[in-house]
Amino acid sequence: QVQLVESGGGLVQAGGSLTLSCAGSGRTFRQYGMAWFRQAPGKEREFISGVSWGGGDTYYADSVKDRFTISRDYAKNSVSLQMNSLTPEDTAVYFCAARLGASATDWGTSPSKPADYWGQGTQVTVSS
Repeated sequence: QVQLVESGGGLVQAGGSLTLSCAGSGRTFRQYGMAWFRQAPGKEREFISGVSWGGGDTYYADSVKDRFTISRDYAKNSVSLQMNSLTPEDTAVYFCAARLGASATDWGTSPSKPADYWGQGTQVTVSS
């Protein structure tokens, strides 16, 4: 069993930065590839970034490439998403997800494949 808890969301002005964190519990957390998704009001959930279970590779959606950075800390059982140059279009609820043994490419090429676990989400609002 893995539990995921996101934090770090909030209100930021356009052009600003935020760092989201996803704390994972469970002895097997390090065996899971991790990803961040977001869902804006009235829109479908969107994959934005993934990192492999081994931490060696990452994958980004075009919408966030060169602005967002995903990383994981095995000592802290956590995954972070550093978000820079935020725009109002980045306003959404952000979710972290876990999939056993997934690589970053798995996430990027099959984002609709069901995740094993989801966090509850954290709201990010970017004002213009």
